[in-house]
Amino acid sequence: MSALDDARALFESRTGHAPEGVWSSAGRANLIGEHTDYNEGYVLPFAIQHRTYAAVGMHADLAIRVSSTFAPDPVELRLADLAMFDGEPGAAVAAGRVPEWAAYVLGVAWAALAAAGRAADQVAGVDIAIASDVPVGAGLSSSAAIEGSVALALNDLWALELTPLELAQVGRKAENEAVGAPTGIMDQVSSIMGRSDAATFLDCRTLETRSVDLGLEAEGLVLLAIDTRVEHAHASGGYRERRASCELGASTMGVPWLRDLTVADLPRAQQLLDDVTFRRVRHIVTENQRVLDTVEALAAAGPRAIGDLLVASHASMRDDFEISVPELDTAVEGALAAGAVGARMTGGGFGGSAIALISRDAVAEVTTAVEAAFAERGYTAPVCFTITPSEGARRDV
Repeated sequence: MSALDDARALFESRTGHAPEGVWSSAGRANLIGEHTDYNEGYVLPFAIQHRTYAAVGMHADLAIRVSSTFAPDPVELRLADLAMFDGEPGAAVAAGRVPEWAAYVLGVAWAALAAAGRAADQVAGVDIAIASDVPVGAGLSSSAAIEGSVALALNDLWALELTPLELAQVGRKAENEAVGAPTGIMDQVSSIMGRSDAATFLDCRTLETRSVDLGLEAEGLVLLAIDTRVEHAHASGGYRERRASCELGASTMGVPWLRDLTVADLPRAQQLLDDVTFRRVRHIVTENQRVLDTVEALAAAGPRAIGDLLVASHASMRDDFEISVPELDTAVEGALAAGAVGARMTGGGFGGSAIALISRDAVAEVTTAVEAAFAERGYTAPVCFTITPSEGARRDV
């Protein structure tokens, strides 16, 4: 059965009747622009074909009941008790009041009501059943896919009239405050607003978005995801430390955000900052420029022109931001050695996946080469699969 069928079947097993509908949202990969989002910079992600489905129906009880194929037990909460998320970020999860997986769903309900200016007693109770085929722990934003599918479903059933960008903001609020993961808005925008064979350029300061044609099909190219099987956690200390370094760098340089610096400011930054903070700043500043250069190169010359930018991005994350791991470096090196146009790690780092831009007819060859490189170094075998830039959030049934 498909994940859509799984969500519908789970809903029916829990409630005894069919859902009112099934909504879905996409996982995402980031073509380029890593850790720039929370620095009010630029990113260029795309939605992928792997999706999370939410089968949803309303009921008379003023409660929200959540089930998932990934968790054995459902979670039920009175709608009025969503106010538990008004406290410190992540406090309800840390105190064991709700499990983390359910906080993504319940947090969306809480944030959606706040965004629409609605009280808990102004909407109907809901049953929500979640199933997904987005690989968990691969850095492909399974969390944003959950948030997008639930946000769109509640927007429809509760008649909240929120725009796609507002739904993305709902997802970010849920992740930041209900779950307690200090991520930017890139994942949610991409998951919800994606388009086939295109990436989404996002200015994280203005929240201006526009689709950027990738042209992979016409050029006979595909993107290969290489899941290193090294799991990571965005709420971990490494992510928080990088964010703190960025804030320190901006403050020392006298700007609100690192977005306000350019490559021309780096010599001064090197004089003012300690070595670690400078390298963190250098990554963000140069990565912002690489995003702009990638958008320009795609428009002017097509996807084969962006290979060097992808490689430079990975080197910056490995050496300056220090968020790669040996398995990610091996994935990138193995793909490039086998003829990839470009390759880089994608996502928050400390594990997860790399992506490689390769010819459509070279999938087997590159996969074999990467697997061999992992085996040679004694690493757990990676999982390689093509990812297709795809449509964002939608109602499926």
